[in-house]
Formats: sequence, structure tokens, C-alpha cells
Amino acid sequence: MTSDLSDPRAEHDPLLNAKEVAAWLGVTEDWVWDHSTRRAPFLPAIWLSDGALRFRRNRIAEFIDDRERLSAKRRKRR
Repeated sequence: MTSDLSDPRAEHDPLLNAKEVAAWLGVTEDWVWDHSTRRAPFLPAIWLSDGALRFRRNRIAEFIDDRERLSAKRRKRR
């Protein structure tokens, strides 16, 4: 088994904290924490320890893409 440290993709996919994700999405940190613990819409997070929550940049980008697709579907139904 190899570690992420040897994976060249890991170098280009830094972990973000809740404050960085909140700034990226234009929401509050409370929103980020809330959506990291609920089922829908679920914001994919990595729990390192109590109070240490991190996010992969590419997973947040996927979350944004998924939400955009769902929004487009809803607009088509109207």
C-alpha cells in the first residue's frame, strides 16, 4: 500500500480547512460544519480528530458540480 505522500496528485490537491471552504463557497463556517455532518446535501469531509475537519479541494469542486447539475434539472422541470 502506498501513502498519499508518494502520490503526485496529492501535491496538487491540498487539504482545506472549514474557513477556506466557507470563503470559496461564499457561506459561513457554520454552514460548512453543518453540511459536513448531514446527509443531504453532504459536503465530503475528512475528520482528523475532534475539531479538526479538512476537505480535499477536488471533492469540494465535485460537490459544486453536483449541486449545479441538480439546479439545472430543477430549472428544466419548471
